[in-house]
Amino acid sequence: MNNLDNGGEAFASKSGDHIPHQPVLYQEVLNALAPQSGKTYLDGTLGAGGHAEGILKASAPEGKLLGLDLDPKALAIARQRLFSYNDRMVFRQASYLAAKEVLQGLGWHHLDGILLDLGVSSMQIDQAERGFSFMKDGPVDMRFDQEAGTNAADLVNELTEEDLAEIIWLFGEERFARRIARRIVAARPINSTLILAQVIKDAVPRHASRIHPATRTFQALRIATNKELDALGLALPRLMSCLGEGGKIAVITFHSLEDRMVKHYFKRESQDCICPPEQPICTCDHVASLRVLTKKPIRATKSEIKSNPRASSAKLRVAEKITEV
Repeated sequence: MNNLDNGGEAFASKSGDHIPHQPVLYQEVLNALAPQSGKTYLDGTLGAGGHAEGILKASAPEGKLLGLDLDPKALAIARQRLFSYNDRMVFRQASYLAAKEVLQGLGWHHLDGILLDLGVSSMQIDQAERGFSFMKDGPVDMRFDQEAGTNAADLVNELTEEDLAEIIWLFGEERFARRIARRIVAARPINSTLILAQVIKDAVPRHASRIHPATRTFQALRIATNKELDALGLALPRLMSCLGEGGKIAVITFHSLEDRMVKHYFKRESQDCICPPEQPICTCDHVASLRVLTKKPIRATKSEIKSNPRASSAKLRVAEKITEV
């Protein structure tokens, strides 16, 4: 299984310019949400607006969409791309964690569809100054919101060897986590992505993996820097409370831990009883609020992976709200 977070939207052109192309699992997302005119939708990870454009087209002429993103540069690109939909589109620089508060401020009472496309985009990876890439030199930053506090360099240069190893193992599933953490600590201070990548490469045995030796560690540092798993765990119940009956939530993940969180949350909320199996009488009073629409996650087709290799690790799970809670 490929558990690496390789990002969602692909950006490329024959001229070399960074032009947004079709995002991962584009048609699958539209099929899942089935946008309709007069309905309201949330793209909690707007990026360059690829999925949002599809939702707006499918929900014409009166569907509305709220797009959230922590990255102001991504929002600027999305605004340009979606300019013709300004009468039906609202942009906000915010985390999907704040969706409920933003919706209340807009006076939107419920949503008919929610999309989360987790992870880092090709656009962010391609910007060396953002620090996401181990192939380009830049600061060890990795923040989605560059106005936020802690960056990846803080983790690299300040955490203990034990804490670093735990992050690299847990979020990167890197079997050489301890060796890498030891080398990083010995090489401090590290403020260049290329230097960090070389330190990691030197710590990993040659030919130990088909991928670049720094891939998993950079992924782990990014997830830890942005507290991505914490945000997802808190956001799922908050987002579900925003869905109206019959509304659907679609979540694209690129990491096994994220996928597991979504899978377990959907399963839990699709059951009337969540008491331990050995308990003879139900005392939880839990009522199912979801219907899981994907027994197994939807994966990218071979043709999509061929045109966008980053789609290979994408998994889409979908659920439908069945009761008002």
